[in-house]
Amino acid sequence: MQRLSKAGRIKVESYDPQGPQQFNLVRALIFAATRLDLYCRLGGVMLWRMVMKGWRARLGFLIPPGNPTVEPELIAMTPPGVSIHFSRLVARGPAGTHQGQEERNRSQIEHIDQSAELLAMVKPDVIMVGHTATSYTLGRGAEAELLQRLHARYAIPFATAFGSVAAALQALGAKRVALGTPYSPEVTLRGKAHLEAHGFEVVSYRSLDNVADIYNETPERAYQLGRLVDTPTAQAVFLSGTGMPTISILDALEQDLGKPAVSANSAMMWHALRLAGLRQCVSGYGRLLATASNP
Repeated sequence: MQRLSKAGRIKVESYDPQGPQQFNLVRALIFAATRLDLYCRLGGVMLWRMVMKGWRARLGFLIPPGNPTVEPELIAMTPPGVSIHFSRLVARGPAGTHQGQEERNRSQIEHIDQSAELLAMVKPDVIMVGHTATSYTLGRGAEAELLQRLHARYAIPFATAFGSVAAALQALGAKRVALGTPYSPEVTLRGKAHLEAHGFEVVSYRSLDNVADIYNETPERAYQLGRLVDTPTAQAVFLSGTGMPTISILDALEQDLGKPAVSANSAMMWHALRLAGLRQCVSGYGRLLATASNP
């Protein structure tokens, strides 16, 4: 090895590859190269995953124009590797009120293709109609016809929030259901009739009292509704309405009632994941989502 002496002359020293300093340097270089290679490999995978949104599945949701609840609740339940995408349905007038709800429902049905066409451009694996009361307006036959038409037009599986609830209740083995809603008594009765048309027995039903705006309701009020509507004969409690915040209280409600509690939003995420071919369990939102297989 060459070194510069104090006199400015080059001094030649012997190089011992087995010396402790050289050995440590070689080991350090090998270690650094290995870590760099690993970092590049993992970094490439992570970068690909960051760029490739929804590398496991993409889920699409058509939601009412004024609903501020459904997006954060669905995002909270989304497992890793799954991306969710939204398009607003078309309806005019005040949002979240009992007055005018039927007109808004019909407007959303009439203009659904405007919203579905835009959402289909994301190429989701499934598209959910994220509004339970729309199914109550349609009725069982018209709901099935709408889903078939949308599937044929866009070549994407379509389902509804209510259809997700029906599938969830069947998976839970619940035939006798207690129904709680934030709707008017008239719309709640339509929800009861829709459940019965799908073969469920509604042993109890109740509308939330004093609702001025569904979208201003609280999880605490949803929890109290679940407690009030439950009866000993009910095998499950269903809280209807994607605009009423529910997912944060489902675990506590199930523990206190000793039976499954399903909301429109928890059922939509569960059903959408399964339609996309995923068996991912998501804890913290009731037993429906807590197991990878059907509960």
